[in-house]
Amino acid sequence: MLINQSIKELSLLLKKKEISSVDLIKESYSKIEKLDNKLHSFITIRDKNEALKEAEVKDKERKEDSSIIYGLPFSIKDAYCTENFRTTAGNKILDDFIPPYSAAVYKKIIDSGSILIGKNNMDAWGHGGSTENTDYHPACNPWDLERIPGGSSGGSAIAISTRMVPFSIGEDTGGSIRSPSSMCNTSGLKVTYGRVSRLGAIAYASSLDSVGPMAKSVEDLSYLLEIMAGKDSLDSTSSKTKVDRYSQFLGAPIKGKTIGLPKEFFGKGLDPQIKKVLIDATKFFEKLGAKIQEVSLPHFIYGVSIYYLIALSETSSNLGRYDSFRFGGERELFSEETKKRILLGTYALSAGYADKLYKKAQKLRTILIQEYEEALKKCDVILAPVNPSLPSKIGELINDPLKNLMEDLYTGTISLVGAPSLSVPAGFAEGLPVGMQIVGKKFGETELFQLGYLYQQETDWHKRLPPILNI
Repeated sequence: MLINQSIKELSLLLKKKEISSVDLIKESYSKIEKLDNKLHSFITIRDKNEALKEAEVKDKERKEDSSIIYGLPFSIKDAYCTENFRTTAGNKILDDFIPPYSAAVYKKIIDSGSILIGKNNMDAWGHGGSTENTDYHPACNPWDLERIPGGSSGGSAIAISTRMVPFSIGEDTGGSIRSPSSMCNTSGLKVTYGRVSRLGAIAYASSLDSVGPMAKSVEDLSYLLEIMAGKDSLDSTSSKTKVDRYSQFLGAPIKGKTIGLPKEFFGKGLDPQIKKVLIDATKFFEKLGAKIQEVSLPHFIYGVSIYYLIALSETSSNLGRYDSFRFGGERELFSEETKKRILLGTYALSAGYADKLYKKAQKLRTILIQEYEEALKKCDVILAPVNPSLPSKIGELINDPLKNLMEDLYTGTISLVGAPSLSVPAGFAEGLPVGMQIVGKKFGETELFQLGYLYQQETDWHKRLPPILNI
């Protein structure tokens, strides 16, 4: 299974001509044809012959100094505009939308020589944490087909977990990369807000949305972020902060680093099995010379409320453009979940309630940012759960609105702060993957990669494959 190897290994084999891009494309489509009718990872799959022709060209034109992802297959969440290739954002309103331009991140990956395989399934507009709230087919977790894969970037995580592709590009608003990475046993990065251009990303909540890589390992993520990150003159929210050569810092010792455990994250609401996995993970970091210290984030308890007031207010504004005149089909095609979010967001912004709800949420957001900054003065990074519970059975979350919202308990708060967060596999409970997130200072992705990489050198959780691959 070629795609089980790392990006670095695949790149080396391609340059030595021991394998070809054609081989990788054939393997990718073979996996999709065998598995995706059970998993529903993709909404739109590119024509196989077209991809193979591109692979043949890549094999002929490959050079010694070609990009590390040159000739590798990849997928992308269907939240990104792709020129002349359908983009739906997981909903039927855009069922026949063919964008006239490409998202900045997609263009960077394509310009680096990677080959698109298809667009991944997602909760419509990013509204959900299970990839059930899609207007296409609900996606299934490859570790247990009766359970959710997480969301909203669930399709991308499935494709990586089952080695349909070596990497994918996701989007994280309140946990949409981290949650499916945790539930499907893959690695994913929510970048610092502004680290990667959002140009061409279909907006959910503009002050929270962030573009990020998803892959098999932390090492792979580091190479991808080197390509994706940087200032974009067409995106005023993208940062001029220097882009590190992240991969060059992998393996650097972490002796003397302090890892903070927020006491509020490990209390009521967290599944004891997940708590045990995370506590066990701290022992590996202690073995590597890190110090574990308790920290406090007192306003964490308000995180979900703040997140949803702001996110839904912004989505009610962003979705106003889909009026069937400028974009898309009839508004009746909005799902019930999306209609609910529009109504709640509009209410929070309406006259007489904006001060009481939206503006107060923004003030509390500032307090949360200050608390994170204070906590990170006492430690280098924060270690936290990704999800409060194991992957739910399909149907449970969408039929329990409160539980659905609480899936963002640990991830949404970090999105409000704009900090980077790395999700890595940390173990299993009841045969299901459990991830942890390592949260850092703004633009501190290098440090997150250092810790995540060394952890993956000490463990093999990220190398374990779902049972569906044995079918």
